[in-house]
Amino acid sequence: MSESVEKVKAPSEPLFSKKNKKLITDPLSDNNPITIQVLGICSALAITVQVEQAFFMSASVLFVLIFGNLSISLLRNLIPSRVRIIVQLVVVASLVIIVNEVLQAFVPDVSEKLSVFVGLIITNCIIMGRFEAFAMGNKPWPSVLDAVGNAVGYAWILLVVAIFREVLGSGKFWGMEILPQGFYEMGYMNNNLMILPPMALIVVGIIIWIQRSKNPTLVEEH
Repeated sequence: MSESVEKVKAPSEPLFSKKNKKLITDPLSDNNPITIQVLGICSALAITVQVEQAFFMSASVLFVLIFGNLSISLLRNLIPSRVRIIVQLVVVASLVIIVNEVLQAFVPDVSEKLSVFVGLIITNCIIMGRFEAFAMGNKPWPSVLDAVGNAVGYAWILLVVAIFREVLGSGKFWGMEILPQGFYEMGYMNNNLMILPPMALIVVGIIIWIQRSKNPTLVEEH
């Protein structure tokens, strides 16, 4: 007499399980791609003179990283290991071309200011790193969450640096004057040093110092 054996399906993991939530929250602070991993630092120095530039650069990276991670994850079992880097470059280059065309069509002035830095997204260490370290070994949904976390972690650093540099360097926010004229009549002067690239590095350094002060586990032991 044969007995029927019922296959018990393992419960599916919730879309926003604790593990999946960490993919979003960790890159925001304790595993931030810029301040902790020290990746993508070039754009933090170069395009954070204005908040507008930082915003569109962040949005571009968000788009490229989400759809790039998703594409690589879907193709991960089909990509031969010997050509995986080439495939990753083709994917990111295609997405960057789309971003560049959209910027030129809808915000040509911003596209001109960002100049070559949009094209350099192709070789951005954050993007290539997430493709190789995460998307190649994980399913699509976690890969999307990982992309969102790292892109937002990258974005908030850029925006904070840009706010400090634009407000203190030119008295503007998103290109609009925000400091009352009375400030200047009392002798206030914009700090022109803030618009120089070294000041971006100093602001990033201050953010790194604050992060490590709040979380001593991030301090490397010598």
